[in-house]
Amino acid sequence: MENGLDDCTQDGTVDLKGNPVLRSKRGGWRACSFVVVYEVFERMAYYGISSNLVVYLTKKLHEGTVRSSNNVTNWVGTIWMTPILGAYVADAHLGRYWTFLTSSTIYLLGMSLLTLSVSLPALRPPPCKDANLDNCRKASTMQLAVFFGALYTLAVGTGGTKPNISTIGADQFDDFHPKEKAHKLSFFNWWMFSIFFGTLFANTVLVYIQDNVGWALGYGLPTLGLLISVAIFLAGTPYYRHRLPTGSPFTRMAKVIVAALRKSKVSVPSDPKELYELDLEEYAKGGKFRIDSTPTLRFLTKAAVKTGRTDPWMLCSVTQVEETKQMLRMIPILIATFVPSTMIAQINTLFVKQGTTLDRNIGSFKIPPASLVGFVTLSMLVCVVLYDRFFVSIARRWTKNPRGITLLQRMGIGLVFHIIIMITASLIERHRLSVAREHGLVENGGQIPLTIFILLPQFVLMGVADAFLEVAKLEFFYDQAPESMKSLGTSYSTTSLGIGNFLSSFLLSTVSDITKKHGQRGWILNNLNASHLDYYYAFFAILNFLNFIFFLIVNRLYVYKAEVSDSMEVLAEELKGMTLTGPNQVSSQE
Repeated sequence: MENGLDDCTQDGTVDLKGNPVLRSKRGGWRACSFVVVYEVFERMAYYGISSNLVVYLTKKLHEGTVRSSNNVTNWVGTIWMTPILGAYVADAHLGRYWTFLTSSTIYLLGMSLLTLSVSLPALRPPPCKDANLDNCRKASTMQLAVFFGALYTLAVGTGGTKPNISTIGADQFDDFHPKEKAHKLSFFNWWMFSIFFGTLFANTVLVYIQDNVGWALGYGLPTLGLLISVAIFLAGTPYYRHRLPTGSPFTRMAKVIVAALRKSKVSVPSDPKELYELDLEEYAKGGKFRIDSTPTLRFLTKAAVKTGRTDPWMLCSVTQVEETKQMLRMIPILIATFVPSTMIAQINTLFVKQGTTLDRNIGSFKIPPASLVGFVTLSMLVCVVLYDRFFVSIARRWTKNPRGITLLQRMGIGLVFHIIIMITASLIERHRLSVAREHGLVENGGQIPLTIFILLPQFVLMGVADAFLEVAKLEFFYDQAPESMKSLGTSYSTTSLGIGNFLSSFLLSTVSDITKKHGQRGWILNNLNASHLDYYYAFFAILNFLNFIFFLIVNRLYVYKAEVSDSMEVLAEELKGMTLTGPNQVSSQE
């Protein structure tokens, strides 16, 4: 019996019927293998579209530089914003598993419609060889409706898969089992490894097929891969641990804020024990966690002050208040990630457009411009492995931190790389433009006699930056979110990318319009040889530097939440004490 108790998970996870699960039967790396395989194929599908989308919009739908770039970033922005809705549905209603399955069906529908739209000649304008896109026939309203309808159907589907699939994977490890907790520390690194393995295939094989074989096959293969990955995920169902929906996190947070505002004139007692809190048994059931009161964001603590009214919009438990504080404390860090997310948006837009102007021939083989995105993936993979296997071990000896360095320190290193990236990109673009002038290729927009590999440094450095910033960002928002709001916490990471893409669209349009005033040619034109992307990238370098200063300030002010395992140990000791004193004595003390 004792062994059976030891084998039970302590984190409140259950099977699909709501029954407690045994550690030896479910979860761990065995369950995660099915989840990770899905993510590899899903990344192939997503990046098989996004990496080369600007090329399709330009060459097949005949859109200009600003419009095609903004259509890409607006769509990608939507892709990364819909996870907020998916996280809400999972946490409040369906749970992560069922939300994921429903959303993946919508995802497949969008992929299938998209494949159809690029396959049928009637759904795209006739081919055009004219270098001046203004002379080409534009796509009709119906053609655009089908194509973008498919893209945004797909975006709705990803809203339920992105915030929940990584959280489902993390849920397979018990925070209160030492061995599993150690495995979980490496989970996010290897999760990102699986993502970028799928991305690498998309940015090499799929992009080549799209450019040289056909868009129908180039989109059809990832659609088939996505179907297979969903089937693999379903096959792993008997091995998964699940968490029951805990109610809307937005409602829980709103109650705290409203209660605090309604009691704005009430004083907070000096003794935290005088604040309202639920009985310990309530938190022990189902592996819930009690959080002690903290002095930060003291105004919100007013929501837990007892005034005689028990209305949930007037009185909230200390734990509920602290959960709200944790989510709000992360917002300044979230804001600091918007600018680097804007830089990431340049990879699939302006970076790829630059590649179309350069010499892409290696013998008889012609390199697809979007395939350079694969070098972001390669450098990311190498850096993640080196970081996880070597850097962490070395740093751990000095810092005594299980992660080597803190998550915010890791993010800070990534932000420094973003400054370096945009300085590098500006210098490379300046060289590209000088060669265009030397060969008289400015006005006609002809191909510049420079190898496409001159762009390699900015792609490789972006992968290095991602190994620090993107991995740490995902882990930070998951780790620092309350246990009952993990999906919402994960959606912070995707929200960062979404807002970054919308910010990219805004900056591109604004800078393009402003620099065209007073008879100037402008920095961003359809003819990149006559543009000034070097100025635009220099502007980004300055923006990244200012953002880094902001990050240093919010980093200094941020207070990490207490480790959950520590609070559970305290809870276990308190429950043990309650058992020894007896229920009657406890109730009198309460």
